[in-house]
Amino acid sequence: MTPSFPIRIALISALLIAGFALGAAAQMSVADHRFMDEMTRSMSTMDQDMASVCMTGDTDRDFAAMMLPHHRGAIDMAKAELRYGTDPVMRRLAQEILVDQQSEIDAMNLWLGKRQSLKTGEAPCASH
Repeated sequence: MTPSFPIRIALISALLIAGFALGAAAQMSVADHRFMDEMTRSMSTMDQDMASVCMTGDTDRDFAAMMLPHHRGAIDMAKAELRYGTDPVMRRLAQEILVDQQSEIDAMNLWLGKRQSLKTGEAPCASH
Protein backbone atom coordinates (compact mmCIF):
# COMPACT_ATOMS: atom_id res chain seq x y z
CA MET A 1 0.00 0.00 0.00
CA THR A 2 1.45 3.35 -1.00
CA PRO A 3 1.00 6.43 1.17
CA SER A 4 -1.48 8.99 -0.03
CA PHE A 5 -0.24 12.02 -1.94
CA PRO A 6 -0.57 14.48 1.02
CA ILE A 7 1.38 12.12 3.27
CA ARG A 8 4.14 11.80 0.66
CA ILE A 9 4.31 15.61 0.36
CA ALA A 10 4.51 15.94 4.15
CA LEU A 11 7.31 13.34 4.34
CA ILE A 12 9.27 14.98 1.53
CA SER A 13 8.82 18.39 3.16
CA ALA A 14 10.03 17.09 6.52
CA LEU A 15 13.09 15.52 4.90
CA LEU A 16 13.90 18.72 3.02
CA ILE A 17 13.58 20.84 6.16
CA ALA A 18 15.79 18.43 8.11
CA GLY A 19 18.34 18.47 5.30
CA PHE A 20 18.46 22.26 5.22
CA ALA A 21 18.86 22.41 9.01
CA LEU A 22 21.72 19.92 8.93
CA GLY A 23 23.33 21.79 6.06
CA ALA A 24 23.20 25.09 7.93
CA ALA A 25 24.75 23.54 11.04
CA ALA A 26 27.45 21.87 8.97
CA GLN A 27 28.31 25.19 7.33
CA MET A 28 29.31 26.71 10.68
CA SER A 29 33.05 26.48 10.61
CA VAL A 30 35.37 25.89 13.52
CA ALA A 31 36.13 29.63 13.36
CA ASP A 32 32.41 30.43 13.68
CA HIS A 33 32.20 28.27 16.81
CA ARG A 34 35.33 29.83 18.25
CA PHE A 35 33.96 33.31 17.54
CA MET A 36 30.70 32.46 19.31
CA ASP A 37 32.65 31.04 22.27
CA GLU A 38 34.81 34.17 22.51
CA MET A 39 31.80 36.48 22.33
CA THR A 40 29.98 34.51 25.03
CA ARG A 41 33.08 34.50 27.23
CA SER A 42 33.66 38.24 26.79
CA MET A 43 30.03 39.02 27.66
CA SER A 44 30.17 36.78 30.73
CA THR A 45 33.41 38.38 31.93
CA MET A 46 32.03 41.86 31.34
CA ASP A 47 28.83 41.05 33.24
CA GLN A 48 30.78 39.60 36.19
CA ASP A 49 33.19 42.54 36.27
CA MET A 50 30.36 45.07 36.14
CA ALA A 51 28.48 43.24 38.90
CA SER A 52 31.56 43.38 41.11
CA VAL A 53 31.92 47.18 40.84
CA CYS A 54 31.32 48.82 44.19
CA MET A 55 28.67 51.50 43.79
CA THR A 56 29.45 54.45 46.05
CA GLY A 57 26.64 56.86 45.30
CA ASP A 58 29.11 59.19 43.56
CA THR A 59 27.51 59.30 40.12
CA ASP A 60 30.63 60.36 38.23
CA ARG A 61 32.89 57.83 39.93
CA ASP A 62 30.34 55.03 39.60
CA PHE A 63 29.82 55.84 35.92
CA ALA A 64 33.55 55.60 35.22
CA ALA A 65 33.92 52.44 37.30
CA MET A 66 31.05 50.73 35.46
CA MET A 67 32.23 51.85 32.04
CA LEU A 68 35.69 50.30 32.48
CA PRO A 69 34.55 46.65 32.27
CA HIS A 70 32.03 47.63 29.60
CA HIS A 71 34.81 49.08 27.44
CA ARG A 72 37.10 46.09 28.12
CA GLY A 73 34.26 43.85 26.93
CA ALA A 74 33.95 45.91 23.74
CA ILE A 75 37.69 45.52 23.16
CA ASP A 76 37.48 41.74 23.63
CA MET A 77 34.60 41.58 21.14
CA ALA A 78 36.46 43.75 18.64
CA LYS A 79 39.49 41.46 18.90
CA ALA A 80 37.25 38.48 18.15
CA GLU A 81 35.90 40.27 15.08
CA LEU A 82 39.44 40.95 13.89
CA ARG A 83 40.41 37.29 14.44
CA TYR A 84 37.41 35.77 12.69
CA GLY A 85 35.55 38.44 10.72
CA THR A 86 36.03 38.96 7.01
CA ASP A 87 33.89 41.97 6.13
CA PRO A 88 36.15 45.01 5.59
CA VAL A 89 33.62 47.46 7.05
CA MET A 90 33.17 45.44 10.26
CA ARG A 91 36.92 44.85 10.57
CA ARG A 92 37.56 48.60 10.20
CA LEU A 93 34.91 49.32 12.84
CA ALA A 94 36.48 46.74 15.17
CA GLN A 95 39.88 48.39 14.75
CA GLU A 96 38.38 51.79 15.56
CA ILE A 97 36.70 50.32 18.63
CA LEU A 98 40.06 49.00 19.85
CA VAL A 99 41.66 52.42 19.59
CA ASP A 100 38.72 54.50 20.84
CA GLN A 101 37.75 52.27 23.75
CA GLN A 102 41.36 51.95 24.96
CA SER A 103 41.75 55.72 24.83
CA GLU A 104 38.58 56.12 26.88
CA ILE A 105 39.75 53.47 29.37
CA ASP A 106 43.00 55.39 29.81
CA ALA A 107 41.08 58.65 30.35
CA MET A 108 38.73 57.08 32.91
CA ASN A 109 41.59 55.43 34.80
CA LEU A 110 43.43 58.74 34.91
CA TRP A 111 40.30 60.54 36.13
CA LEU A 112 39.59 57.85 38.74
CA GLY A 113 43.19 58.01 39.96
CA LYS A 114 43.02 61.77 40.42
CA ARG A 115 39.59 61.53 42.03
CA GLN A 116 40.78 58.87 44.46
CA SER A 117 43.85 60.88 45.47
CA LEU A 118 41.56 63.79 46.36
CA LYS A 119 39.36 61.58 48.55
CA THR A 120 41.84 60.06 50.98
CA GLY A 121 40.40 58.22 53.93
CA GLU A 122 37.42 56.99 51.95
CA ALA A 123 36.20 53.63 53.23
CA PRO A 124 36.68 50.77 50.77
CA CYS A 125 33.59 49.04 49.45
CA ALA A 126 32.32 46.00 51.26
CA SER A 127 32.37 42.73 49.37
CA HIS A 128 29.14 41.73 47.68
